[in-house]
Amino acid sequence: MSDILFNDIGISKDSLEQELEPINESTKNKIPEIIRVLPLRKATIFPFQISPLMIVSRKSVRLVDEAVISDKMICTVSIKEEYEQDEQEITYDKLYNMGTVCKILRMIRLPNNNLRILIQGLARSEIENYISNEPYIKAKIKILNDIITPSLELDALKRNVIAIFQKIAEHIPQFGEELQIMVINIDDPGKLADLIASNINMSTSEKQEMLGIINIKKRLERLLFFLNRELEVLEIGSKIQTKVKSDIDKRQKEYLLKQELEAIKKELGEPDEVTAEINELKKKVKEAKMPEKVEKIALKEIDRMAKMQPGFAEYTVSRTYVEWLIDLPWSISTEDNIDINKVEKILDEDHYDLDKIKERIIEYLAVRKLKSDLKGPILCFVGPPGVGKTSLGQSIARAMGRKFVRVSLGGIRDESEIRGHRRTYVGALPGRIIQGMKNAASNNPLFMLDEIDKIGADFRGDPAAALLEVLDPRQNNDFMDHYLDVPFDLSKVFFITTANILDTIPSALLDRMEILRIPGYTLEDKIKIAEKYLIPRQLEENGIKDKKILFTVSGVRALIRDYTREAGVRNLEREIGNICRKIARKVVDRKKYPASITLSNLSDFLGHKKFFSEIKERIITPGIATGLAWTPVGGTILFIEATRMKGKGDLKLTGQLGDIMKESANIALSYLHANCKRYGIEEKVFEESNFHIHVPEGATPKDGPSAGVTLFVALYSLLSNRKVKGDIAMTGEITLRGKVLPVGGIKEKVLAAKEAGIKNIILPKHNKKDLDDISVNMKEKLKFHFVDNVDDVITVVI
Repeated sequence: MSDILFNDIGISKDSLEQELEPINESTKNKIPEIIRVLPLRKATIFPFQISPLMIVSRKSVRLVDEAVISDKMICTVSIKEEYEQDEQEITYDKLYNMGTVCKILRMIRLPNNNLRILIQGLARSEIENYISNEPYIKAKIKILNDIITPSLELDALKRNVIAIFQKIAEHIPQFGEELQIMVINIDDPGKLADLIASNINMSTSEKQEMLGIINIKKRLERLLFFLNRELEVLEIGSKIQTKVKSDIDKRQKEYLLKQELEAIKKELGEPDEVTAEINELKKKVKEAKMPEKVEKIALKEIDRMAKMQPGFAEYTVSRTYVEWLIDLPWSISTEDNIDINKVEKILDEDHYDLDKIKERIIEYLAVRKLKSDLKGPILCFVGPPGVGKTSLGQSIARAMGRKFVRVSLGGIRDESEIRGHRRTYVGALPGRIIQGMKNAASNNPLFMLDEIDKIGADFRGDPAAALLEVLDPRQNNDFMDHYLDVPFDLSKVFFITTANILDTIPSALLDRMEILRIPGYTLEDKIKIAEKYLIPRQLEENGIKDKKILFTVSGVRALIRDYTREAGVRNLEREIGNICRKIARKVVDRKKYPASITLSNLSDFLGHKKFFSEIKERIITPGIATGLAWTPVGGTILFIEATRMKGKGDLKLTGQLGDIMKESANIALSYLHANCKRYGIEEKVFEESNFHIHVPEGATPKDGPSAGVTLFVALYSLLSNRKVKGDIAMTGEITLRGKVLPVGGIKEKVLAAKEAGIKNIILPKHNKKDLDDISVNMKEKLKFHFVDNVDDVITVVI
């Protein structure tokens, strides 16, 4: 027993030992059946344990006062763990059912009326029932006696417990020599278990479990479990502590050795590591041939580094900044290939058609040949997916002999992605433009900004606004990245942007770019592209180039017509790759495979047809008309269906139509109503009927004014009960005066009509000039009807 414990309560050890109650049957018989219950918070008292307690609550103070006056007997019961933090009054249900009868040995009253007592645990007890809660808790208890059966197993358990406790004591200095001696010298295994349980680290619920075990063998077995767990935790903690100490010692040793090494170098007149790094950076700055202003800033930053300790975070930030300045291609350029014939040959090798774009590149090189300091152009390739916008940029770079850099802008919402983060932020880096220039290692690369139409904006800024400076030839010679905070010349860069649509690009940004449209390919174009580029590439990629597989023209035509629906050739290449993979498997399995892909065996590789021409099948009754529409992925056929039923002249529109298209439907109906007599339609039809217009493929949103003519024809066909010709499609905006106005996307619409098997196309008169952009092959076997008003349309369609 520790002397500190006795000094704390104001009593000597010798004096206290005289007052200790001998724990025997006689002592237990003196314990009253109904006893005062003292709740304990985060504590459990065991028999034989001597422990000081601080009594604070009013009820507990009164309980102790009255117990001292009478028999000095109390029963300590622990508060359940879930209520240990509860400051409210303690009730019966918040207490465990097991407790320890204790004798109060000493009591000291403090100035604040709190009590400090010293108690001795006498016996285990079980609460049978509570008698009262006022003025303090009283309960009827039952004394529990230990059950012990001497055996060799019990002796072995006892020795095991003592051995593990001694190992634990090696890790815990608080377990003094006196406690260890007591543990070794206790003969009673039950008293041994209680003594150790009262001293090791266990939760209240676990101590309660130990208190409730009266079978000594089981109590030792359970205690052994807790001891082994505690020993394992302590050993792991010791290993961690040893490792940490070892690491600290190692670092300290390394630090001392470095200090000694630096001192030796200093004596020998050699520069230390930091000085050598500073000198190396200064040398690289001179070699980088930066502009004079930038070089001064770089050297100033290096001078700041020389005054810092290398271990400082600021040193690393400064070094990274200087390294970025050094790595940028301030004066490194590639020489342009201005042999126009050679460039034209390379462009033709890589891409079929696209004459306008090739012509624009040749024009630039021609001017470049005459004017060496020409600034780089800023082009914007606009077209549906899969027509070769990105690959065309790579081809142009190859033809000109320039480095190629591509940055995808799709989904970017943070201005810092373009301009970079300021160096005050942790982990700051330059924006994508400067990163691209570093990767290119040239100050005149071909820089492709992909998907510029898909830039977003939010609270972090507008990336499109940051691109205004990048894509302005009059400003980008002093582009300022937030991270670098020095101007960088982008005027020599050949910028190319790509987009599917122009509607989402801000007008200020659009104004800085030269728009070059890449329309979708015709069937004949796709056949030639497949033969020249796609098929050889897929044969090579799938390892069957040497197998002499032939794709017939009829097979490729059927593949395009029956298995793909696109303006570009991306899905076409995917289907060709699908065929090549199936042949590759047959080659590996040593099975027979066809030497050619034809119309007859195409379904063996790709299954049933995915697409069918349904023009004639759809136009079966009056009230249906075929329109032509433009989408971001190319032109498409649009069926418009109209019907009527009894009503009051209401118009219902379905098929996810936009506001502009709804307005076109209302204009068509209003015009017919206003001119019904001229068209032989009774006026009462409009007053006694409700009209419903539906555009199939309802899951796809549709909008725009170009369906006005088609809406008018569908309604006219319905009301006149005259069926529209099945091989005719149309496009055009209408007015309330019946005029047909020009629309856009003519080339894409004509291409869609031809692929769908349309023979006649109705176009606004003012769109006649747009046919000049359409190749002769595309216009072959198509008849165009140019109209000025809806009466001209009726003449053609009915």
